[in-house]
Amino acid sequence: MLALKVGIQLYSVRQALQANPFQTLEKVAEAGYKYVEAANHNALTDDGVGFDLSAKEMKKALDELGLQIVGCHVNPLKMDRLPAVLDYHQELGNKQIGCDIEFYPYQDMDYLLRRCELFNKVGEMCKERGMRYYYHNHYQEFQKFGDKTVYEIIMENTDPELVFIEMDTYWITRAGHDPLKLMEKYQGRLVLLHQKDFPKESPQPIVMYDGVIERNKDITYPMFEDTKDPQCFTEIGTGVLPIQDIINTALKAPNLDYIILEQDHTNLDEIESIKKSMQGFKKYSGVKWE
Repeated sequence: MLALKVGIQLYSVRQALQANPFQTLEKVAEAGYKYVEAANHNALTDDGVGFDLSAKEMKKALDELGLQIVGCHVNPLKMDRLPAVLDYHQELGNKQIGCDIEFYPYQDMDYLLRRCELFNKVGEMCKERGMRYYYHNHYQEFQKFGDKTVYEIIMENTDPELVFIEMDTYWITRAGHDPLKLMEKYQGRLVLLHQKDFPKESPQPIVMYDGVIERNKDITYPMFEDTKDPQCFTEIGTGVLPIQDIINTALKAPNLDYIILEQDHTNLDEIESIKKSMQGFKKYSGVKWE
């Protein structure tokens, strides 16, 4: 089995990036990361990585620092905006973009199927350019619409040649599902993996549906933000998630090259946090540090 390369989701250092993007990218590189996934939450007006950097500026910074962009979340997904977004990422050498978060009105199957249709269209546009589109999950995809989860319905109603997946093992666990089983089930579509960690002591139960969120009601973005407790995140390798088992399962996925570390919240300085996660992750086998 080949080792998996390890990258960092730049959302982990979003405050530092907002204050000083170039200096922060330099610190990410100095910390030892070579691969980065960006998160653009301003895609209505920003073609790139979310900090109003031109493609020329961003590519120059990445090249000088020895960083490679291996994916980018794009929000919102708008078909009329995608050509400019894809132009930008092709200039960077980034070969795939993804969806960062979606919400589905409870039991609204028509809305869900319309989103699946959009995902296919985005995937087709990416494929025409030699790129890929991937879907990133949280816990709300594991509500049931009838006898199937939203995630299952998305997988069944999107083309596996057009819509790939970035599994977030933390959020799958917090949905009360087994990330190992899902990784095995959809291993052919798995192109990126998000790895966080859940602390040994936490103010919330590990499963969001165990008293934090009602399983059979709408989950909205404000509700998601209001119930996402910052103390339910810890640096990777310091918590309770079965990370070695996750890596072992990931190694079987034929199209997966990168595990992306991510820290939604931290009590540390953001750069110190991603350094600590790197050190914690280095104790596991099957990952490659270059």
